[in-house]
Amino acid sequence: MDYRNVQNIAKETMSYIKTVIAPEMKLTDVRKLCEDKMIALGADSFWYWDIGAFVFSGDETPVSVSGREYITSDRLIGFNDIITIDLSPQNNNIWGDYARTIIIENGFVTDQISDIKNDEWRSGLLMEERLHKELIDFVTPQTSFEELYYHINDLIVRDGYVNLDFMGNLGHSIVKDKNERVYIEKGNKMRLSEVDYFTFEPHISIPNSKYGYKKENIYYFSGNKLIEL
Repeated sequence: MDYRNVQNIAKETMSYIKTVIAPEMKLTDVRKLCEDKMIALGADSFWYWDIGAFVFSGDETPVSVSGREYITSDRLIGFNDIITIDLSPQNNNIWGDYARTIIIENGFVTDQISDIKNDEWRSGLLMEERLHKELIDFVTPQTSFEELYYHINDLIVRDGYVNLDFMGNLGHSIVKDKNERVYIEKGNKMRLSEVDYFTFEPHISIPNSKYGYKKENIYYFSGNKLIEL
């Protein structure tokens, strides 16, 4: 498998879980369904601390924690709820990395952002869309990880949000050893184009809110153009 194949495992799994996730389901069951699906689709393991799916719901969604400390709660999904899922399949040390925020309203997944009735949730997901668009509009092969860090964090603050990441970063390079990752962080002068692939995964909230939002894709340069994997 190549990187696109493994990333597609994550994308297909996310599409699948949206069809089965429902109120009264335990988060531990959501994690197991995701991990079993990724294995069925061809993943041989999970690269991030052997956890295939980081799953949070409700007032857990602002939590940012390393995989070393993560424990999936057995809380039940509500009739109206917000769930973040971050998937990390791998096959033969080739990684996928993909996260989305799922909204359940009146017992059903609301898949179109414009259809979300909760104003705060809709605004949070629209902000994630804006940040990913800004990434594509802003970066060039000469842009450094640090320049992207400052640019996006300035935009997050200017629009009234906060970066929830426990390390303050916005993504990382895709490598074969998680300890060799470089990050979209202050002080990293490396150009984005010096790595084959990198993630962009802003984890954001509005100040003092109970809810957090995630959207993660892998990106790469084709010539001067940034492309989603």
